[in-house]
Amino acid sequence: MAQTFAEDVLDGRRALVTGGGTGLGRAMTEVFLDHGAEVAIASRKRYAQAADELGIPGFELDVRDEEACQRVVDEASDALGGLDLLVNNAAGNFLSPAANLSENGWRSVVDIVLDGTFRMSQAAYPELAEAEEANVVNIVATYAWTAAPMVSHSGAAKSGVLNLTRSLAVEWGDDDVRVNAIAPGPVVTEKAAEHLGYADPEVQEKLATKIPMDRLGEPEEIADAALFLSSPAARWVTGECLVVDGGQWLQGNLFDALMSE
Repeated sequence: MAQTFAEDVLDGRRALVTGGGTGLGRAMTEVFLDHGAEVAIASRKRYAQAADELGIPGFELDVRDEEACQRVVDEASDALGGLDLLVNNAAGNFLSPAANLSENGWRSVVDIVLDGTFRMSQAAYPELAEAEEANVVNIVATYAWTAAPMVSHSGAAKSGVLNLTRSLAVEWGDDDVRVNAIAPGPVVTEKAAEHLGYADPEVQEKLATKIPMDRLGEPEEIADAALFLSSPAARWVTGECLVVDGGQWLQGNLFDALMSE
């Protein structure tokens, strides 16, 4: 695919991507690297191989651990010489009817998605505020405002992240720290397909019929959105949520198709 942005559009920028070893996180990491940024990744698993393959710093991180969040921010900042960009991509999700959802299942997802996003943002704030221009990108979902069955835990958490995005945009604007979100549609990644029940190609074909553009997304398409929000092209954009889903959310609830399987 031809590059839309200049190869050096992120030249001199220093990014930390959580959940950066696989899926959307790895795609965003690679796009940032391809456009001139220095990048560090952090994740609970599979970060070491990705860091080695890409030749970048990688750190073990469980965003449920406040001290670990601060440690990784400090170590990434030391490795890169500061931080300009933070991508909060660490996530946890699975399908469950609300009536059957355990207390532990609820708390685990909320702790990773909502609380983890807050912990990382708070830990990174001093570094971001010192940068000439800084940006935070949070990953949410369209069901944060439309609602959907089977994901009450994730929906509540991501709705909180969306509000947090806007709250931090208001608070941190004076420091030239922009805070935005991306709401991806159904994207073909190993983790998402497995946890949300569409690993089967036949299920993917069925889901595609619920999307106006008649296909599932690719990780690179979400990464390009993150690139835009992190670039000078979005220098007056903050507190916004960019939906990248082929129009799916306009056409109703995607999870009905999964529930019928």
